Amino acid sequence: MNSRSIQLEPTWLAQLESEFEQPYMQSLSQFLRAEKAAGKRVFPAGEDIFNAFAHTPLPRVKVVILGQDPYHGEGQAHGLCFSVKPGVAVPPSLQNIYKEIHAELGYPIPSHGHLTRWADQGVLLLNSVLSVECAKAASHQGKGWEQFTDRVVEVVNRECSGVVFLLWGSYAQRKGAVIDTQKHCVLKAPHPSPLSAHRGFFGCGHFVKANEYLTSRGATPIDWRIPD
Repeated sequence: MNSRSIQLEPTWLAQLESEFEQPYMQSLSQFLRAEKAAGKRVFPAGEDIFNAFAHTPLPRVKVVILGQDPYHGEGQAHGLCFSVKPGVAVPPSLQNIYKEIHAELGYPIPSHGHLTRWADQGVLLLNSVLSVECAKAASHQGKGWEQFTDRVVEVVNRECSGVVFLLWGSYAQRKGAVIDTQKHCVLKAPHPSPLSAHRGFFGCGHFVKANEYLTSRGATPIDWRIPD
């Protein structure tokens, strides 16, 4: 994997190009090629792996939501954390996110889980790991993606100001530990999964708080509605 073969959005590539020459990224590239050569199905499709960056160029980042792994079911993952392609059932964690938005803002709960509308407004929907084997959750953890996405978080922390980081669950909170809380707004809550949402994700108020912070800085707030 090298920067010349990666279709990474230019403003991100300018900051991350050197990562593609690092040994960990070369090793990750070899791993992915070997998996595909062995006939294993890897999600999301290759052209969608860096989708979050394509939809949300670095200068436009207003909010960062940190996820963990892509969905490993058929037709789900398309490179944005928590998001699924149109026509795919809305996963439980995203259902809970929708419930919280409805409780905070009164917006109707959408019938689909396609979150590109958020990404196009400046919400970086970043998973820590950017690929997974079909039907094998967390199968690509520890292969190098975490180091790459740590660099992404560092780039946003360094190059941007006034970004809202939504850190849901202990995994996201550990990954976001480097964020300068004097320069950015960091909001923490339990993960929205059915296992933990009732421990404080419901009622967290993050979507209203994010917009209040953005508005206080003169930025356009995020329209959290997802039209059907």
